[in-house]
Amino acid sequence: MTTILTRRTVSGLLGLALAGAATGSAYADKKYDTGASDTEIKIGNIVPYSGPASAYGSVGKAMTAVFKKVNDEGGINGRKINFISYDDAYSPPKTVEQARKLVESDEVLFLFGVLGTAPNTAIQKYLNAKKVPQLFVATGATKWNEPKTNPWTMGWLPSYQSEARIYAKYLTAQQPTGKIAVLYQNDDMGKDYLKGLKDGLGDSSRLVLEESYEIAEPTVESHIVKMKSANPDIVVLFTTPKSGAQAIKKLGEMSWKPLTIISNVSASTAAVMRPAGVENSQGVISAAYAKDASDPQWANDPGLGAFRELLAKYLPEINPVDSSALTGYNIATTMVEVLKRCGDELTRANVMKQAASLKQFAQGGLLPGVTLTTGPDDFQPIEQLQLMQFKGERWQLFGEVMSGELK
Repeated sequence: MTTILTRRTVSGLLGLALAGAATGSAYADKKYDTGASDTEIKIGNIVPYSGPASAYGSVGKAMTAVFKKVNDEGGINGRKINFISYDDAYSPPKTVEQARKLVESDEVLFLFGVLGTAPNTAIQKYLNAKKVPQLFVATGATKWNEPKTNPWTMGWLPSYQSEARIYAKYLTAQQPTGKIAVLYQNDDMGKDYLKGLKDGLGDSSRLVLEESYEIAEPTVESHIVKMKSANPDIVVLFTTPKSGAQAIKKLGEMSWKPLTIISNVSASTAAVMRPAGVENSQGVISAAYAKDASDPQWANDPGLGAFRELLAKYLPEINPVDSSALTGYNIATTMVEVLKRCGDELTRANVMKQAASLKQFAQGGLLPGVTLTTGPDDFQPIEQLQLMQFKGERWQLFGEVMSGELK
């Protein structure tokens, strides 16, 4: 029997076929790994909300606030962020426990913004073996920029080596023959800084003393006395805050006024410069990449205005001048941009691909001229800083934004 297809029948069948193809295409365009769906993006985080480094808890709180705001505004490409943030008390064994819980029990898409060099080191091998992104870690160690050996780990902060190379550029231009003495913490952080300085100088003969100290030492005063005996023109302090304050205070007590540089991690006005004595801190040089919310020049800045509005609505208990809160805000802002770029392909591989595809991405919380750029062979988003000098009661920026990238 011959079947006769009317024009209407053919048209109807064709419409169904096209509709089916379109539906299939729509589903095919959406790709998910564990932790992502049509409605949700599950993100894991570990921050010390308790213990000796609990002051950094505001980093995680600010991240949480950013994601709450995003969810209230409809999410990212229609998906709400489920941000799961755990406390590790800055204890690496606890970090390992929490990371395993996030990956194997909570089944997050990736880990983001985990704070601290030692905690991140403790979980780096595990996450890379699992092929789970360890994104935008909150530490400046250079080891986060090793895409060939650790392709699932990426930093965010300027590396300690990049920062130190900028100091080397400044010293080469301003005091090309000045003798340099360095005090550095005897760990990965201090050694990273020292290497960056040496690489930037090119000629290490100017270093008349490389003095290390242990973080457990109650005071670094004896090291400062030893440094003076080397008669340097320049003193560089690659320290954490407590030791930095002690060093600057001792310089003042000795009435010794060499050109002094202190690392960004110890440039806090409240935690270092004031305890050291404002009078002793005059003229000290450091570097910054983010705006200082306590600086009057940013009082009407739209970028910091958005940060203050976020805190006022979602985190009123946090002081707007808390630099740790601004760090959390800045890192989370980058993460939101990356997830937007992922579109409907929320796989772990694509998250890493988009994170490694930033090109001069600017954010409101960063200094003008400081942008984020990454590539498949370079996982260091920020490599620019601007020098600043302590004058009066606060830091004052000077010069141009400089790159610490090693050419």
